[in-house]
Formats: sequence, structure tokens, C-alpha cells
Amino acid sequence: MNTKRSEEMFDKACRLIPGGVNSPVRSFGNVGRKPIFIEKGIGSHIFDVDGNEYIDYISSWGPLILGHQNPLAKKALLEAMDKGFSFGLPTPVESEVAQLMLEAYPCMESIRMVNSGTEATMSALRVARGYTGRNKIIKFEGCYHGHNDALLVKSGSGALTFGMPTSPGIPKDITKNTLVCTYNDITSVKACVEANKGEVAAIILEPIAANMGLVLADKDFLCSLRKICDEEGIVLIFDEVISGFRIGFGGASSYYGVSCDMACFGKIIGGGLPVGAYGGKKEIMDCVTPSGNVYQAGTLSGNPLAMHVGLAQLTYLKQHPEVYVELEKKIKKLAQGFDAILRKYKVDAQVVQMGSLMTIFFTNQKIRNYQDVCTCDTEAFSKVFIKMLDKGIMMSPSQFEVLFLNTCHSDEDIEKTIQAFQESIQELYA
Repeated sequence: MNTKRSEEMFDKACRLIPGGVNSPVRSFGNVGRKPIFIEKGIGSHIFDVDGNEYIDYISSWGPLILGHQNPLAKKALLEAMDKGFSFGLPTPVESEVAQLMLEAYPCMESIRMVNSGTEATMSALRVARGYTGRNKIIKFEGCYHGHNDALLVKSGSGALTFGMPTSPGIPKDITKNTLVCTYNDITSVKACVEANKGEVAAIILEPIAANMGLVLADKDFLCSLRKICDEEGIVLIFDEVISGFRIGFGGASSYYGVSCDMACFGKIIGGGLPVGAYGGKKEIMDCVTPSGNVYQAGTLSGNPLAMHVGLAQLTYLKQHPEVYVELEKKIKKLAQGFDAILRKYKVDAQVVQMGSLMTIFFTNQKIRNYQDVCTCDTEAFSKVFIKMLDKGIMMSPSQFEVLFLNTCHSDEDIEKTIQAFQESIQELYA
């Protein structure tokens, strides 16, 4: 596969942009390969600047649930552009999107639009702290909530230690109030809450963890978190930036039947345009300015272009629940095909799938938390990724990300992908 132009463009980008990319995972550094530069996308396929075609399982990291250049989204965008790009004043479409989202999440009564998932989680935590008058928060190792300072932490020697900054540039004074527990381990949460009695403002987690690969939460774990938060006056925040409107129209909250106090969104609600949102119970959201005194603002929040595209996509998903059934049917076929090949060649790997999300973990360790994910053979993943890429299959370029299906993936796409995986595994393990 000729990638000469991509390599030339990467070399140029490296002279202009840190690492040559505007988000780290795009660098392909995890798989030891230079990134592919994309020219265009149509349906379930993308085309690079060298003219190579790929079946795309990144789908812009989730937003493109209806595929590239979906006609509904495209029409909505063009109609919105005819009216103007941005006004810095309220527009009717913002309330229409808000109404749809609140109907999908009955536990929310009020919602605020922002510009990214990172901004949504940052704002939600500020509001939770303002509402409770407490400073400490609990997050879970392996759950990623954007790159805001308070959440970009790793655990210390145990679940009860203060979070230490993962990145230079984050003062320890900022992360000293971030406590880190173990995903799917309610004992670690109980001990942490008890050790910080009356000081914890919020517990934030991905109810379907998709930033350390796909790690599924036990329903009992989520129910126990709900109980602890009720008993201790703690705000329970679901980060549904990835899972929201992708697992189902009501997201993970509806899937598990566990309500939260606040939720954060992004991805699908903008249909591929920059967007985020956070919402919750009215008494909590009334703390946000101008209703209350917890400050949060954004010049481009509720941008009309993003709102119109999001409205078109969300409306379609609400009116066509069969989309989710069809997506799951397709990805199960993909997962079962991959699993059969892994077992045939006795590869130490497993497939985890939910809804239209999937991850291949190169380990035999049962996956329940970050520690389990860390047992993966990342070198084995990289070798398979490169083989698949050279056969025209674009998977997420990291062992710790997920594959995203969209409605444009055809049976032929799935069959070609399984065949490419068969050839890749055979070449590496036979």
C-alpha cells in the first residue's frame, strides 16, 4: 500500500503542529506507524490522500453513527449555513435539541450545551462542587473524562491515595482532591467514601467504559454506586460522551436502568461537529449562571451548525429504534467471526462487545478493570493492526480504544473485515 503523500504530509505537519497531529491518538504512535491522512469519507469507507480506500471502524471516534456524509446531516448543515454560522445569541434549535435529550434521559431535567466532552465533564464537576459545597471527587482508574486538570490523574499506591497528575503542567494542589478507585470494585469505593466522610462532592464514571478498551460495568456495581450517593449526599455523574445515544437512545442509564444525578454528552449529539453538553436534576442545574452563581460560559456553546446537525441525527435515531438492533446484529457477526478465528489459531486474545462498540483485547485475563486491561500484549495488537491496515481495514490505532460501527457498514464490509482478520492472524500465528 503506497502511503507516500501521507508520509510527506506528516513530515510537514510535524514542523507546524506538536507531534504532527491535533490529538495524540491520531499519531499512530501506539502502533509504531506514521498516520494516514484522510481526503474524504463516504458511508462506511474513508479514502486517504494517496487514494487508498479503507473500511472505517473509527467513525470519527463515535459521532458518525449514520456514516460519513449522511444525507440527513448534510441537508441540515447546508440549511443552517444559509442562515448564518454563529450569532452569540439564543436560537430556537438549542431548545429543540435540549428537549430531545431530556426526553431520552428522564433523570435529567435541565441541560446546558458546551463545545466538547472535556468541557462538559469539567463543568459538571464544578457544578457538583458548587451544589454540595464539597471539594473532593472520586473517579475510576482507566476512565477518561477529557483533559481537564482535575481528572487527568493516575492512582497512587492504592485506591485511597490522592490522584497524582498524569501530565506535567498540572499542579498537585489541583489533583489533591481527586480520589481514584477501582472500576467494578464497590469495596474500594465504600472505603474511599468512609475515609473521606462528608467531603466527597461527586462520583464520576463512564457507565460503559470505552477509553481503556471496552470494559463493561456490572449492574450491581452501578446500583451500589447509586445507593452510596443517595446515602452520602454525593452527586453521581455518568460520563456518556461515548455511550450516549450510541448504545441506545437512552444511553447506558436506560440500558442498565440506573439513574444518575448528572450526565455528560458529546459525539453523537453533534453528528460530527464540535459539541458537548451536561445536564442533571433541576435543583443542581439551577446552580449554573445566570440562574445560580456557579459560573460557566462559552461563546460558541449551542453553535447553530452543530445543533441543526445534532437535531437531525437525534430525531432520526428516536424515530428509528431499529437502527440500534441492526447495528448490534452486525457487530455481533463481526465479534463472533473474530472470536472464532482467535480460537482457531489459539491466540491469547478475546473480544468484548456491547451495542455497536467492540474491542479485541490481546490477553486471556477476564476484563473488569484497568489492571486487567494492563495485562494486554500491546505489541501483538500493533502487529495485527498494521496487517489489517495494509488490507484496507481502519481500526482504532490503540489497544485501549474501541471499534465503532455505523449504519452504512454492509454485510459485505463485515465479511471483508472478517476475511482480512483471518488472513492477518494466519500470517502472524500459523
